[in-house]
Amino acid sequence: MNVTTLSPADLAALCKEGKKIDLIDVRTPVEFQEIHLDIARNIPLDRLDSASSMQSRHGAGSEPLYLICRTGSRGRQACERLLNAGYPNVVNIEGGTMACVEAGLPVVRGRKTIALERQVRILAGSLVVLGAILAWFIHPAFIGLSAFIGAGLVFAGITDTCGMGMMLSRMPWNLK
Repeated sequence: MNVTTLSPADLAALCKEGKKIDLIDVRTPVEFQEIHLDIARNIPLDRLDSASSMQSRHGAGSEPLYLICRTGSRGRQACERLLNAGYPNVVNIEGGTMACVEAGLPVVRGRKTIALERQVRILAGSLVVLGAILAWFIHPAFIGLSAFIGAGLVFAGITDTCGMGMMLSRMPWNLK
């Protein structure tokens, strides 16, 4: 299924025209609190329910539902989920919140946090190093930990889904 996209510049133009924009930010609550577009509301991707999201619309049902995340990947996944559930009028914001900030759209800034993508890189790298150290000092079979994490990263890159990211998004520090 092809996901319809909208550039930050086009989103800014719609806002300037006074169009009512129904925008859902699908990042974790902590990421949302750090920085988000002033017109966005937060429904994390792991809690995005197609039916309730469409029923709680802030605009007319015939108007597009816009989705955004940090860089565009989770927004696209949310669009695909809604499209597969039979809701055709969904649009992903290209480049996500970071592209919108660069384009000068109005944002609300809160407390600085560690982005989910960065948390994944920190944890994956730590587990790879741990596996190598344990394999060197304890038993060679521990190299399997590094191999498992490496395979998971390859899978995440190919499928654009990250199990480690989904697990980290449910950690207490990401749920505020």
